[in-house]
Amino acid sequence: MNEEIRNLEPKQLWNKFADLNAVPRPSKKEERVIAFMKEFGKKLNLETIEDEVGNVIIRKPATKGMEDRKPIVMQSHLDMVHQKNNDTNFDFDTQGIDMYVDGDWVRAKGTTLGADNGLGVATIMAILESDTIAHPELEALFTIDEETGMTGAKGLKGGLLQGEILLNLDTEEDDEIGVGCAGGVDITATKTYSEKETPSNSQAMTITVKGLQGGHSGMDIIKGLGNANKFMNRVLYATRDYIHLASVSGGGLRNAIPRESVATVVVDSNKMDAFTSQVENIAAKIKEEYKNLEPELHISTKEISNTPEKVMECDDFKDFVQAIYTAHNGVYRMSPEIEDLVETSNNIAKIVAENGTIEVLCLTRSSVESSKEDLANALESSFEMAGFNVKFSGEYPGWAPNMESSIVKLLDSLYQEMFNDRADVAACHAGLECGILGQNYPEMEMISFGPTIRGAHSPDERASISSAQKYWSFVMEILKRIPKK
Repeated sequence: MNEEIRNLEPKQLWNKFADLNAVPRPSKKEERVIAFMKEFGKKLNLETIEDEVGNVIIRKPATKGMEDRKPIVMQSHLDMVHQKNNDTNFDFDTQGIDMYVDGDWVRAKGTTLGADNGLGVATIMAILESDTIAHPELEALFTIDEETGMTGAKGLKGGLLQGEILLNLDTEEDDEIGVGCAGGVDITATKTYSEKETPSNSQAMTITVKGLQGGHSGMDIIKGLGNANKFMNRVLYATRDYIHLASVSGGGLRNAIPRESVATVVVDSNKMDAFTSQVENIAAKIKEEYKNLEPELHISTKEISNTPEKVMECDDFKDFVQAIYTAHNGVYRMSPEIEDLVETSNNIAKIVAENGTIEVLCLTRSSVESSKEDLANALESSFEMAGFNVKFSGEYPGWAPNMESSIVKLLDSLYQEMFNDRADVAACHAGLECGILGQNYPEMEMISFGPTIRGAHSPDERASISSAQKYWSFVMEILKRIPKK
């Protein structure tokens, strides 16, 4: 139960996280959490404003003795990725997250946890509420819609913030200090297709791909995890001579690696044995390839009684599966300058084909603008050759590292002092808001850090309790050490 979460240490942090997770906060539906945050600030008698796009800013004066320090901005985003297991009955629009403790981890029951970026939000709330935590003049910036468009960061106007240093609390390894990130662009490919009457003397079947780990399409793309849309396409391609496609639906949000896909197909009765054999054959190959990465992968077929009236025309089906086969998914290029950093990647996040329409959603990321453009053009070419209409949207810039920044040097040395180890000071492949915020606040020093979170953007999301304690002590010391004006 969530009460056991409230008893974890540090209680200030976990209590605020429990408060926050009681409020539904899906991306693009943040009205309730915006109201919650505004009420929170006003109850503390702190200056609280909502800007034109829905970001909430709460200002708190410096504590006694800290008035001579540089003013800071502490920033996290209010929205969370909503993903659940197919067998979990849960309504993200009306229910709060149901959490529990599992050893050193806090988890949610069958859904995403919201630690991304809820632990950052909870950290700032605890500092705003406290009358014992020392800190400089503070602006708390709670942005909206980070997960599906960076709308809040894009809409924040210049001149609204007075802070000189921004602490972004949206990194997911407690030994990492983020100094740069990838930019991104949403790619949407759509196409109408012709349908024909379902052939007589045929059997309707479902093909299901499930059991994949999923995860964050930026941070986890380097792991080479399975993509349910790509796996389903391999099955459809392998059985193309035996089936007619009625529909397929796989994946969800652009920033989540797809875990599941379901297709409805019609099989000629005299080809059923060949179809079954071919599915078993390709499933065995995929499972062997991914036996270490995806041990829970399950590919199955099932007869269904409700035969669809229409199926996709053969030529359109061929174009569809070839387009998905051709479209790049996963790491496109590793950085030649920063070891083990993905420079450019693409996630084929969602595919829906039904009732004469196909829609494919991708998210392309890169820390190099020209490389992002190159991969986006390659994807556009793949889809357009198959007759798709391709649109780019939601583009946002990367965040270029500044290793000479005073806040970078402070956190690097402070981490070593406190934990007797060196932090991993590096750029990441996720999309952080710092790059966008920096466009209107170019003189503001920025840095990103946070507690250890695993499986973000998937129902396996979990937050480390011991890491949260380590992170909290780090935050407290950072606030004390902010440089003088």
